[in-house]
Parts: sequence; C-alpha cells; structure tokens
Amino acid sequence: MVTASGTPLSIGRVSLRVNDLASVADFYQRVVGLHLHEADGEQITLGNGHAPLLTLIRDASARRASSREAGLFHTAFLLPKREDLGGWLRHATDLGLKLDGAADHLVSEAVYLHDPEGNGIEVYRDRPSEQWPWQAGGVAMRNEPLDFDGILAEGERSVWAGVTGDALVGHVHLQVGALEPAERFYRETLGLDVTCRFPGAVFYSSGGYHHHLATNIWNSRGAGVRSGPVTGLAEVEILRNAQRQGVPLAAEDGAQFTDPWGTVLSVRNA
Repeated sequence: MVTASGTPLSIGRVSLRVNDLASVADFYQRVVGLHLHEADGEQITLGNGHAPLLTLIRDASARRASSREAGLFHTAFLLPKREDLGGWLRHATDLGLKLDGAADHLVSEAVYLHDPEGNGIEVYRDRPSEQWPWQAGGVAMRNEPLDFDGILAEGERSVWAGVTGDALVGHVHLQVGALEPAERFYRETLGLDVTCRFPGAVFYSSGGYHHHLATNIWNSRGAGVRSGPVTGLAEVEILRNAQRQGVPLAAEDGAQFTDPWGTVLSVRNA
C-alpha cells in the first residue's frame, strides 16, 4: 500500500510567519488538535506528539498576506483513519466551527478551513491506495459530495483528544503565478512526478502517492515574487527517505531551494 510517508520524498514540517503568535498557536492546538513541542517568545512548534509538523514564527511587523499572492493555499493534515476524521468533525461541530468546504476527492475525504490569519488548512484521510482510480496520465481526483453522516458515525467510536502520533502533513498546496514555470521547477529541480492535471492546477508526487505538493492559479494568476516581510508560508520541509528506492532529489542534508515565487523548500534526511 502506498502512503504519504512511505515514499522517497515526503513532507516534513511547514513553517508559517504570523502576526499574533499566541492566537494562531491556540487555534492549531484547540481546533486542529496539534500538540505543543517547543515554545519560546518568538516561535512555537507543534506536532503529533512525536514529530514536529508546524512551526509558527512571530513577526508582528509583517504585512498580512493577500489571498491573491503566491504562497500557501493550504497545509493538509493527514489523519490515519476514517474514524479519526469523524472524531475531528465531531470536535469541530462541538466548537461550532464554520468550515470553508468539504469534498470526496476519490483518493481521499477532506474538509477545509482557515486559521485566524487566513492560512488555509485541509484535514483529510486517505482511502487505501488500492482504491485510487489511476488512469492514463495519472490519478483521477474530483470534487464529489462528502459523506458527512458516514464519517460522523465512524467518529462515534473514538473520543477526540487531538491528533495521534500517526498524523502528519500529507501534502502542501501552493498558490503560484503560472503553471508552466511551476511545473518546470517542481519536476526538474525537485524531481517530482506529475500525477494529475486539473483546471488551473497541477499535482506532484514522489513514489506513487496521489500528491505531496500541488500548485494552482485559482486566485493568484499572474502573481509575482512575494515581497517581505509578509505573513504566511515561510518554508516547506522536504524529507528524503534514504532507505527508499529511487530518491529523486540530489542535495545535501539542509539544502534549500526557492521556487519562482519565493517559496522556500528545505531538504532534510528522514
């Protein structure tokens, strides 16, 4: 079975620059269910209890990012089982949380929201990879209605106490100014495979996962390089799993790459 982390390259932690560190950190703990790992006066790292998944960096003077700029579309937190997603949905309902959207993507079931500073979030679970509908040219992903009732029913079997140690950042979806230069960068520089082309978006993967990264121009067509300091995405960590066959990225541990719109991607050996 193909999983998000059992591939040559996968996503490690995401770093966000924020104005109000306390408020945003509280949201990711109280609402998303991440656990505190480290904190000082300038940054807070949250995770699944074992590994860090998100670092929040305080910058009170940074201008607030526009939704039309290149940068983060969403950070996608992958829960291990459908009942975990059901438990989270029950938790969100108890909080009276307003979701931005939800969909059955055929490969996964997902819900969408945003943090207090507008950073997009996806909370999702994968279907078993044997059920993913591969076809000529890649994997089929669509936006079908989500089975809320079925997911909530499965959530009755668990008591929500935050994300488990198996939760991780399954993928990161980015806003870019144009798809062609984005594809050149993510295919040629990072060595990722294109798994799906969707109107206004391209999805990329390592090792047969449905996608570890995606780029879209739905809000950001024509956007230029981000000028800082600005809130939002500071860095995406790429984990290189040396024990996996076919690691496509030839770079030293700690190497950094910057895409055409200023998004920084750092490489770390898993």
